[in-house]
Amino acid sequence: MHTSSTIKFSYTKRNLIFRFDAGTSRGVLKTREVFWIKARLSDRPEIEGWGEAAPLVGLSPDFGPDFETKLSEILLWAGRQEWPLNEEEILEKVRFLVPFSLPSIRFGLETALLDLMNGGIKKILNNDFFDHQLPIPINGLIWMGDREFMLKQIDQKLAEGFDCIKMKIGAIDFEQEIGLLKYIRERFSPEEMVLRVDANGAFSSANALEKLRRLSELSLHSIEQPIPAGQWNAMKDLCQATPLPIALDEELIGVQEKEQLLDTIQPQHIILKPTLVGGILETKEWIRLAEERGIGWWMTSALESNIGLNAISQLASSLHPSIPQGLGTGKLYHNNLESPLEVHSGKIHYNPSVPWENPD
Repeated sequence: MHTSSTIKFSYTKRNLIFRFDAGTSRGVLKTREVFWIKARLSDRPEIEGWGEAAPLVGLSPDFGPDFETKLSEILLWAGRQEWPLNEEEILEKVRFLVPFSLPSIRFGLETALLDLMNGGIKKILNNDFFDHQLPIPINGLIWMGDREFMLKQIDQKLAEGFDCIKMKIGAIDFEQEIGLLKYIRERFSPEEMVLRVDANGAFSSANALEKLRRLSELSLHSIEQPIPAGQWNAMKDLCQATPLPIALDEELIGVQEKEQLLDTIQPQHIILKPTLVGGILETKEWIRLAEERGIGWWMTSALESNIGLNAISQLASSLHPSIPQGLGTGKLYHNNLESPLEVHSGKIHYNPSVPWENPD
């Protein structure tokens, strides 16, 4: 390909419909609007790169009624640029072009351009997941709901062969949640089954430590975001006193002072959602800083469609993760894009014999 080129951009919108009411401590999700960005070379329009901009209600800095207007303006501006066709320069140019306050647009534009650069075959980066079909271990996700709904999901994940399960907590009675975790732990030892919980900030700083003590009796791997984001000193105190490793999630969103946050709070782990933290370069920067400080990390999707999930899986694979990732969200929707992504035996696989559905 040329060393630089003019590129035409457009987007397609789809309203994804959940197969069930997806409960979190911030409320219940029934639908999810995503924007698929298409990039085409002006002189070779048959090659198409695709990315996904999918701001998440209540979490994404760029979610709002004017999102589509901002997306249109940025794609118009991007179409007037000369684009380099190598990975490093593409990522730097997108970071310069798209404000930090629009993280999902950054990520969607990055991945559309990288897909285009790699020939429009849904390859984003060099990685073993896409290049060699090496599967990635993932956690099975248990959504909030009443006890019966959560129990049904637990039994399903156990039957599907997951050896890492993540349960969202903070919505029903805490004692019932403890009971559900005991149900798993009575059947599987910590060596057989890794258990994670995600509170989505549901605890108060007054009661968090006592709840962490109760949870730690069940030999859990970690708890995500026990108290709401933005309370750095309270979270620091919790991370120092906790009997259970804490993973920061929402805490990272919208934060540019990465070193200051990590040095202040000193968490045991961080969780990266590229759509929410500002794309590929920002994600890699968080990971580099975490590793320098001996802080663990894993990557998760933020309920994207298979376009975004494919990109995040490839990014995770390129960084050689050592523990299960949070990439099992492909089956959430009735009308997700058909793709080679498959989940079985507790791993996400890329099956190249399955064709991609055209997003247009």
